[in-house]
Amino acid sequence: MKIERIQTGVRLEKNLVKVMKAIAEQKDMSLGDLIEGVMLHAFEGSRAFSDETLRDIGKLSEVYRLGLTAADAHRLTETEDAS
Repeated sequence: MKIERIQTGVRLEKNLVKVMKAIAEQKDMSLGDLIEGVMLHAFEGSRAFSDETLRDIGKLSEVYRLGLTAADAHRLTETEDAS
């Protein structure tokens, strides 16, 4: 399906991005494609990842020290020196 993409500037927590990039690399896709897929699944109320991928995400979260969960999503604040 042909689509039009735009460049966007989003700021995300750095360890979350590391895990996302690793999963995208593992799936041989771009980070943008991964985000699009996750969001399209979320919009339909369906799971974006298989049990195996969720296990991989858990391992990568430990490696990259990602301690955030969905419960943290609306409580995050940036430090003054965040880049």
